[in-house]
Amino acid sequence: YQRRVHGENIVECELGPPTFKIAPNPSAIPKINLKKGTTTLGFRFQGGIVLAVDSRASMGQYVSSSTVMKIIEINDYLLGTMAGGAADCQFWERVLGQECRLWELRNKERITTAAASKILANITYSYRFHGLSMGTMIAGWDKHGPSLFYVDSEGTRLKSDLFSVGSGSIYAYGVLDAGYNWNMSVDDACELGRRSIYHATHRDAGSGGFINVYHIHEGGWRKVTRDDCTQLHFTKYAGNAF
Repeated sequence: YQRRVHGENIVECELGPPTFKIAPNPSAIPKINLKKGTTTLGFRFQGGIVLAVDSRASMGQYVSSSTVMKIIEINDYLLGTMAGGAADCQFWERVLGQECRLWELRNKERITTAAASKILANITYSYRFHGLSMGTMIAGWDKHGPSLFYVDSEGTRLKSDLFSVGSGSIYAYGVLDAGYNWNMSVDDACELGRRSIYHATHRDAGSGGFINVYHIHEGGWRKVTRDDCTQLHFTKYAGNAF
């Protein structure tokens, strides 16, 4: 009932059910399906692990950011990469950082890369079919040496010496396969990662922005370079891009 006041009189009237306007042709309403794009890579070599990523966040044809940090610093010896939904990767890898710290407090030692990746895989497996979009790499150095794992939103967990994840990974793999060598130096490994990401950004519209390169060694990780891929194109790689 609704009470209306008219001067000194109070009038009560009954209201009918609410009405909603329905589109005459529901199929005319466009379905929003924003495509995501990125390029991330990581590989083991004799000097540790190199991770390289771009920094573009895209929503379909719209570039929402060109400065996304797609390498997440979990602790002083562990790094994680982002591919898929930025919010999913950032949130759950930060949760992983908390879980790693709790594990270390319980066990009185530094967590291994295998254990950290398994914690993340257990989390994503429990949230299967809930709409997560994640394709991450967990890399680190522990008592077993350097290790590199791939974990996705379906709970898949793989260990290998070389991974590339994202829409531009097919281009990055071509450069990696041609230039990868276990015995390469640290400088050569960082250059290979940087060049692989550059060629991916050159061909893949979902990748771009800045190229961030990290090196993981026995003493932890360090950020090697952060380069604008456009400047790299005109100052270093333009002659080899076509």
